[in-house]
Amino acid sequence: MSGRLENKVAVITGGNSGIGLATAQLFAEQGAKVAITGRRSDVVNRATTAIGHGAIGIVGDVAKLTDLEKTFSTVHEKFGKIDVLIVNAAIYALAPLASFTEEMFDRLTDINFKGAFFTVQKALPYLRDGASIVLTSSVVAEKGVPNHSIYSATKAAVRSLARSLSAELLDRKIRVNVLTPGPVDTPVFESIAPTPEAVEATKAAMSQFAPVKRIASAGELAEAALFLASDASAFMLGSELLIDGGIKSL
Repeated sequence: MSGRLENKVAVITGGNSGIGLATAQLFAEQGAKVAITGRRSDVVNRATTAIGHGAIGIVGDVAKLTDLEKTFSTVHEKFGKIDVLIVNAAIYALAPLASFTEEMFDRLTDINFKGAFFTVQKALPYLRDGASIVLTSSVVAEKGVPNHSIYSATKAAVRSLARSLSAELLDRKIRVNVLTPGPVDTPVFESIAPTPEAVEATKAAMSQFAPVKRIASAGELAEAALFLASDASAFMLGSELLIDGGIKSL
């Protein structure tokens, strides 16, 4: 039986771990020709092996426009026109307002906002008319959470981009939608907690934010990304798919 993305070409930025990797694995299982990107060659290589199905990995930084140009020209040379673009690459950095540095500000906005915008721009010549673009936001884009000010702002900017870019790309029937997760079990916890015990404590604390009293698996977000990438969501554009365990609603 054919998969829901049979013979579709899918590019997933930040596809080397977490939500991106789970999405790449699911897309490959669903018949897509998958290309992932990431900043570290060892991590990208391991992820590509884990995905299998002829997936390719490209090392690059979404904050660098030359890397983005290389990514899309490489994908086009290998697979042809792109049907699905998952704009997932992001970093997570927290600090109080009083101690947030300019370097932290620039790195967050360069990757999470500038990187998202120029990922779409640089992909345009290689996207098939009727393609689906999915931007990854976060539930904190619309909630006030201490120490999250800049991270939250970048994710709110991504949500706004989906509306504007959808309007701009109507003539090519390219849909731009947003996947908005709540807390998800990914390696990001290891970047903000110093020990394995602290990682588990942070996950437990995060789970209390959601009415369902748990954090999501990366696979649950991958299933949502598959819906947005496939023809099943053909009537959605400029919209948001909220997978947050009830944080915004209850």
